Amino acid sequence: MRHPAVEAFFIDLSTAGWVSDVWLYGSLATGDHQPGVSDIDLVTLTTGSLGVDDLRLVVELHERIDSTVGTGSALGCAYVDVTRLGDPSALHPTWTHGRLVRRRLSSMVRAELLTHGQVLLGREPEAVLPLMSEADIRTAALEELSGYWSWAARRPWLFLSPQLADLALLSMARIRHTLATGALVSKTEAIAQVRAPQAVVAGIARRRTSPGRRTFPLALRSGHHAWRDTRRTIARPRA
Repeated sequence: MRHPAVEAFFIDLSTAGWVSDVWLYGSLATGDHQPGVSDIDLVTLTTGSLGVDDLRLVVELHERIDSTVGTGSALGCAYVDVTRLGDPSALHPTWTHGRLVRRRLSSMVRAELLTHGQVLLGREPEAVLPLMSEADIRTAALEELSGYWSWAARRPWLFLSPQLADLALLSMARIRHTLATGALVSKTEAIAQVRAPQAVVAGIARRRTSPGRRTFPLALRSGHHAWRDTRRTIARPRA
């Protein structure tokens, strides 16, 4: 499955001489993409560290796409120096939600690339990335819990965001599935495994296909259940 924003991104990026591989992963690669709801996730391997001029090109490229064919699609991309690919702690320039930051290429992203990554340019992910066993994928899921989600769980007010509440409930369901099976599951498939009242689950399923606003009481209820479920899921592996 392709998207106009991905096509424009690839055409613009192909003029850069420092690109070796471009991979698509996430919902657009698995067929689970919902327009207006899902992000677009990409990884670009670079032949070396990007300089100031290269980073300026990256910013200009993404700003142009975000304001034209990619409006509302939240196209993001990590620019990974291939010479540092073996260092899991290395920080890479990453365009996400309208800004350029530096982030690790997480173990979970690596697992997603190996499981269902699509090649837009260059080699298959398994030709470049070390293969991951079921145990490795479970470890990646635990890293997600002990990293961002543990940080978020200590800040319950964050779950007042309707988008984060939905994401948390779906993420916890997906992480539990991965810990139990050693396999990945899509957000749509994970809806049936969300641990929340049926009305909350039905709302998540509805917004996966038709985004809409929620009243404050409903958002508060959803956020409360998302925060509690996140805390319980984090505590379970420790127990």
